[in-house]
Amino acid sequence: MEQNQNAVEQRPVFMPRVNSDNLVKTDMVRFERHVGFASRQKKKSINDLHQVIRKKYGFNNVLELSSKSGNKLSFLVSPLSLQLTDEHSGGRYSVENIFQASKVFERGGPFTDLLDAPPRQAKKDDRLHHSGQLIGYNDSGMEWNLEPLTMFYDWLYVNALKQNTQLHSEVMQYQAFTDITFNPKKSIHSAAYALALFVALNKRDLLDNIEDPIAFYDLCEGFKVSNTEHLLQSGWF
Repeated sequence: MEQNQNAVEQRPVFMPRVNSDNLVKTDMVRFERHVGFASRQKKKSINDLHQVIRKKYGFNNVLELSSKSGNKLSFLVSPLSLQLTDEHSGGRYSVENIFQASKVFERGGPFTDLLDAPPRQAKKDDRLHHSGQLIGYNDSGMEWNLEPLTMFYDWLYVNALKQNTQLHSEVMQYQAFTDITFNPKKSIHSAAYALALFVALNKRDLLDNIEDPIAFYDLCEGFKVSNTEHLLQSGWF
């Protein structure tokens, strides 16, 4: 039997910005988390999180990206589902597959066979956890450094969403994005942040040439960064 006990939790909300020196504004939001593993408990927690966001920021449209969202769009824009066509091979792979298959470690990688694995399986592949420290990324011969921390992941996600034009009109309706399963104390990369970044770039008409990694880097570096890593560094939580 589930305990009828709740807890105060905090999770980030990612908000696209148009008239700001940030492309995305990230804030931490405190909400009531309904304890338990049942799907209905997760949905109650999401509802409480979004109620706080609506009240605090005045937003009407907030999209939850986790699988507990209950929104079909959340599945379509998940990094496990959203696909990117590789300009070199012509292959079409999920953002998650490309990201995991591009990792380079001290003792191995990139493990390009992960491109063809089920996305969830690729994420859990033993080699990703037993090959030493992560030292960078190599995507079809293009090398990426670890810094800035989320640049490569964000580039993959934004470009994948740019290619999937049938999703644009729907995602542009949302004012903020969350992922209740994303814990900034344990993870760095967030599809909810990358989705907010895409919306901001689209609203500012800045999506041209983002396929070029250097152009994307220069563009993003032209704005102040507000993400969970900066909140952690500032001691926010």
